[in-house]
Amino acid sequence: MSNRVLRGIVPLVGLLVSVAHAQAPFDAELDRIQQQWTVATYQITSKDEKVKAFDALASEAHQLSTANPQRAEPLIWEGVVLITYAGAKGGMGGLSLAKKSRAVLEAALEIDDEALDGSAYTSLGVLYSKVPGSPVGFGSDDKAQELFTKALQLNPDGIDPNYFYAQYLCDRNECRDALHYLERAAEAPARPGRERVDEERRREVMELMAKAQ
Repeated sequence: MSNRVLRGIVPLVGLLVSVAHAQAPFDAELDRIQQQWTVATYQITSKDEKVKAFDALASEAHQLSTANPQRAEPLIWEGVVLITYAGAKGGMGGLSLAKKSRAVLEAALEIDDEALDGSAYTSLGVLYSKVPGSPVGFGSDDKAQELFTKALQLNPDGIDPNYFYAQYLCDRNECRDALHYLERAAEAPARPGRERVDEERRREVMELMAKAQ
């Protein structure tokens, strides 16, 4: 699998005031994983260093999800880390990580498919749209379409589901149909604490929009 096959995603948590204090350590650790993912994805440029960073972060994300088996959020972030780790690593090792990510994200859906605005659906949609099909991998355009549709139903104005669905359409030579979703992505509300990711995603939106036009 080439390095371009899988790209980050990327994909975000709110808690009830009555349990905010009790959940603070969980929130802090989840936020730390998000921030470290941002650094590994957008600031580390060396392939070897990027692979090392994602390898360490995948272990930390797995520890958090294992320690909180009732929560879907850490599983979603573990899945996101594994997707971008797969893209950085490439080859058959990348495919193995993609399969692992699929299992983790499916587990998150079983707990709460609406967690993080349905981000598990978006991430799985990316996997199914980018991974090679049988017999090498599990990729499927039909499955990707189904997953992106669910993601957009849960988060119709979100930058990620709109951008990644538009990317999926362009990959299928349907760029004209993608413009509607790119316009939505460009107008998506800012996400507090996710400023760097939003900046990078908007840049990707503009680049794809120029291609689609």
